[in-house]
Amino acid sequence: MIKVENLHRHFGGFRAVDGASLEIREGSITGLVGPNGAGKTTLFNVIAGVLPPTSGRVTMAGDDITGMAPHELFHKGLLRTFQIAHEFSSMTVRENLMMVPGGQSGESLWNTWFGRKRIANEERALKAKADEVLEFLTVDHLRDEKAGNLSGGQKKLLELGRTMMVDARIVFLDEVGAGVNRTLLNTIGDAIIRLNKERGYTFCMIEHDMEFIGRLCDPVIVMAEGKVLAEGTIDEIKANEQVIEAYLGTGLKNKGAAE
Repeated sequence: MIKVENLHRHFGGFRAVDGASLEIREGSITGLVGPNGAGKTTLFNVIAGVLPPTSGRVTMAGDDITGMAPHELFHKGLLRTFQIAHEFSSMTVRENLMMVPGGQSGESLWNTWFGRKRIANEERALKAKADEVLEFLTVDHLRDEKAGNLSGGQKKLLELGRTMMVDARIVFLDEVGAGVNRTLLNTIGDAIIRLNKERGYTFCMIEHDMEFIGRLCDPVIVMAEGKVLAEGTIDEIKANEQVIEAYLGTGLKNKGAAE
């Protein structure tokens, strides 16, 4: 699905991503881990078009997408969530979902005058789709709640729901577990697994919670100092001496428990 070849992203003399190469298989849930400052989020930002690369190449299903803008990648089915959720706080949960699909008739001034029936039909369909998404995520009881009132974990579920409002092919999740209690994190994990198995979503996720990564991800890719250090199953990663050394001797098991 995604192939990254010798990717660099420099900030002045600092090489945040320094020749990283990796592949994300279609239909996989791939974990991306590494110590703070390893370049994980910068790599995500370059793949998702938030930042241009200094050099290197990114392809999606064989098509060169290097340097494409986020809205162009959105229409290709590549979506990215953020560590800090971005919601329209004064709008309801349902309204936040209904805002996602582009090219809606109501965006045209002409249609607001002469295409009201079309707009009404689209809104009914979007409302039904949003309600189906919320039911899938088991948060349909929150449909009329203002998004700004949601907990951190509920906002992460809302971000996941946004990816379901369009034909997502691959979703990049940035620390979906940050600040989320274990019960809600299990709910998010269940939703990711169902989207992967039932709807064919491909996922790549940055996460520090190694228990969560171990439950969901195969393979797991480790980054350190802007490069890919190792790749394998969670057990192989935990036993890799280079990986343990990259975590400053703390070991992945201890790190997972602490975070």
